[in-house]
Amino acid sequence: MLPGLGLSIIHAARLLGISRQTLHTILAGTASVTPEMAVRLARLSDTEPAFWLSLQQAHDLWHAEQAMAEVLARIPTYSLPDAVRMEIGCYGHAH
Repeated sequence: MLPGLGLSIIHAARLLGISRQTLHTILAGTASVTPEMAVRLARLSDTEPAFWLSLQQAHDLWHAEQAMAEVLARIPTYSLPDAVRMEIGCYGHAH
């Protein structure tokens, strides 16, 4: 993100009103993007907060699936009928 904006971590952190270390940990994936941080990042990058939260959610889900691989392998899968999927807005498959 930062190279695309032409900003250093220090400058971006200053503009966001956070410490350089906080921004570094977020970009490194060792700290989570909170809704408040998503709003800040969206403002800085002219994007939507939901974009930043979706990146965080994808990151969190990937790590959860990796950590739970053995447990998930033991859980059977039952598919919802297409009509139910459409009614609840669940169009894709979990795996």
